[in-house]
Amino acid sequence: MVSWLVSLYEIASVVAGAASALLTMRFGLRLPMSLAAALFGFGCLLSAVSPTMPLILAGRCLQGLGGGGLASMSFVAIGVIFPRRYTARALAAVSTFWGVSAFLGPLMGGIFVEYATWRWGFAFFALQAFGLAIWIAIRPDQAAAKTAGAGSFPVRRLGLLCLAVLLVSAGGIEVEPLKTSIVVLTGLFCLLAFLRLDGRAGADRLLPIHPFSIRRTTGAALLMILSLSIATVALTAFGPLLMTAIHGTSALTAGYIVACSSIGWTIAAVLVSGSPERLDRLMIAIGTVMIVISIGGFLYSVPYGPVWLVAVFAAMDGAGFGMAWTFILRRTTALADPEEVQRISGAMPTVQRLGYALGAAYVGIIANASGFVSIGTTGAAADVAEDIYIACLPFGFLAILAMSTLVRKRAGLSNALA
Repeated sequence: MVSWLVSLYEIASVVAGAASALLTMRFGLRLPMSLAAALFGFGCLLSAVSPTMPLILAGRCLQGLGGGGLASMSFVAIGVIFPRRYTARALAAVSTFWGVSAFLGPLMGGIFVEYATWRWGFAFFALQAFGLAIWIAIRPDQAAAKTAGAGSFPVRRLGLLCLAVLLVSAGGIEVEPLKTSIVVLTGLFCLLAFLRLDGRAGADRLLPIHPFSIRRTTGAALLMILSLSIATVALTAFGPLLMTAIHGTSALTAGYIVACSSIGWTIAAVLVSGSPERLDRLMIAIGTVMIVISIGGFLYSVPYGPVWLVAVFAAMDGAGFGMAWTFILRRTTALADPEEVQRISGAMPTVQRLGYALGAAYVGIIANASGFVSIGTTGAAADVAEDIYIACLPFGFLAILAMSTLVRKRAGLSNALA
């Protein structure tokens, strides 16, 4: 059930992200944001005291709802609070703090595991979240509620999406060819049903039209993001456990190595942030290829070492994302229909989280089918690592194929296809 730690958090974040705009329109910013922080705190507290894995996973769901809501409402707050001329600076500040927190999170988790207990780590983050909830609650609300403008919450569609991820995850707990195939195929059917219903939702759609069509600019961009997220989540979901089992790596060192991805993302994003629009296609292509090369690098370095090489490829993975991410959004919105621009901007983080959730479920199936539960030797753990990253490579190649569509599209051709 290790992969569920990622899957449940990410799918809960997707649900919270979808609800954020509606909640802030109905209740303003202060109440929803303070409740989201408190919900994250209660989730951490539940995980800290849990005697069993299912309760830890319940805590992760609450953390996903609270954390996903906070992240989404932060972007809403930027648009509401700051004058338009300061929006870019506010987004840059968010990106900087995001990179810092993504570095400190795994590192602090490693410190607690190494020198105390993982339970204290969750308790520490619970206190932090409760402090944030109080700080938000006592501040004036700078966003007025607009109940009349709030749309309906897509309960049925998000229910299908959650069910899809849960079924794919459930298929990997006890891997039996027939049973696993039936459960996973049912999950994929639910995912297709979600896409079909969302496509018919008109102005209330969560995703753009034909969101994963490789023949369309928007579809190619979202398919690339989905594929890259599925292909790279293995480092977060299984990397620390595999490095410990194979190389005897301490939890603190594993935290540093996972954090290298965040460091690479932040540094690359800052370095290329001033790149002119004419270089967007080149940046996207280089970044995507770097990510896929890093997956091949993990295929060798995680099973065979040395550990510092895993860190190098983790930094390359993050740098690839940092180089490509901003320009994917800029190029896609430049080529898309004007009425789809806002929906595309919101869909990118949603699809990324969906990819992480599905990817964690997918690599969980591969890991358990390869004997992850019963590994007793270094060689067996190395075999599991090989199987996991071999299974990730096809999604990397699919991302390159989608990227090639995105970078060669012209505005005229995109409009013709639309």
